[in-house]
Amino acid sequence: MAKSGVFEGDRVMVVKAVELRKELQKLLRAIVEEDDVNLEALDRAQQMLLLLKELKLKKTADLELRRQDVIPATVPEEFKCPLSKKLMRDPVILSTGVTYDRPFIQNWLKSGKRTCPKTEQVLSHTVLIPNHLIREMITNWCKIRGIELPECKYNDEEAYSEEDQEAFKSLLEKMSSTLFEQKEAAKKLRQLTKRTPSIRVLFADRENAVSQLVAPFAQPNIQDHPDLQEDIITTILNISIHDNNKKRVAETPTVIPILKNAVTSGTAQIRSNAAAALFTLCALDSNKEMIGRSGALGPLITLLDEGHDIGMKDAASAIFSMCILLENKARAVSEGAVRVIMKKIEDRMQVDELLSILAMLSTNQKAIEQMIELNAVPTLLSIIRESTCPRNKENCVAILHTLCYSNRSMWREMREEEREHRTLSQLAEDGTSRTKRKANAILERLNRAANINHSA
Repeated sequence: MAKSGVFEGDRVMVVKAVELRKELQKLLRAIVEEDDVNLEALDRAQQMLLLLKELKLKKTADLELRRQDVIPATVPEEFKCPLSKKLMRDPVILSTGVTYDRPFIQNWLKSGKRTCPKTEQVLSHTVLIPNHLIREMITNWCKIRGIELPECKYNDEEAYSEEDQEAFKSLLEKMSSTLFEQKEAAKKLRQLTKRTPSIRVLFADRENAVSQLVAPFAQPNIQDHPDLQEDIITTILNISIHDNNKKRVAETPTVIPILKNAVTSGTAQIRSNAAAALFTLCALDSNKEMIGRSGALGPLITLLDEGHDIGMKDAASAIFSMCILLENKARAVSEGAVRVIMKKIEDRMQVDELLSILAMLSTNQKAIEQMIELNAVPTLLSIIRESTCPRNKENCVAILHTLCYSNRSMWREMREEEREHRTLSQLAEDGTSRTKRKANAILERLNRAANINHSA
């Protein structure tokens, strides 16, 4: 029996290896097409390679390990929750981009804290986005080692009673009643969807619930009632946290236009929450495409341009997520994203987030042309000198690399920078592996051009 179990385990490992290779091939194609700028794809590919390596090591390991009660395994740091220091069972992404185990970060937020435990940055919102990639990686890693990872269950929190259903139904019916009842119901739904997971589940389970929620927006005088607008928009944000709601919410015909218009007009809080809702919905690629086609990028870029602190961060998050799709990059460039981002970076506003967007857009030829027109090189070089953040330096040199290969007029400024500060040489010595590669490529290009001119 034991021998049969071993063979079955080997068969499973072979299947997993095939799946990983297929996914790795997709990622490599994406990396090549994106000119190696998509950092997320690079990270995924690296993780896939590590898993394939682990599968190989597992296959050739001593069979005696199979008979041990405890299989020795060192948990990779990226699989540990920064709070618990233990293997994550339900990894979720905070607005700062850091991944935590859901129960631990929820306890942190429930205690009233509004900062990221790891980065100490103030949170723009407290929406938790499931990190499906890390969850899958952890699951595969555990299976390879024969470790049982308990499935995450939210039955206690997400189960709802008949009384809950009746109360929920009543609140939704009030959304088509008098203005007073609409406001009362919208306020209650906002509160409930913020703190009660089971109510969010009810939206997923009831087919027309989202349409009923946004019914007041069909009224011509809705603009006169910002309190009602804010409660409904915030409820959309709250229910979009639940995975099963993302598709339902986005595919409700009126919701995306409502959010797009809310980003354009309304109070600062309404605009910010609408942008946050679009970002949350963009967790699904199909939603990214749908939201991009709706024309929402223009209003988001306008919100970014206007410079309200909270709204800027939510807008930047939504723009970044949408621009993972190639067609949305072109839309963002056409809507003036490069000009707005360069202006904000020059003013040293939201530099971390905006450099990531600019690096992503730099695979678009029109974006490169606009950066050249906007004289982006001195700004990027100054950020490299000033910044202590390795990711910022990496994004800057990636953009400079593309500019260098696209237009020779950039070479003079880069050569002068090198003579005065040795900025690129310094990056080539102590940057990340990707930073070193890009910096060396620029230096080789500049040196080759200088040698040709000298020979001539």
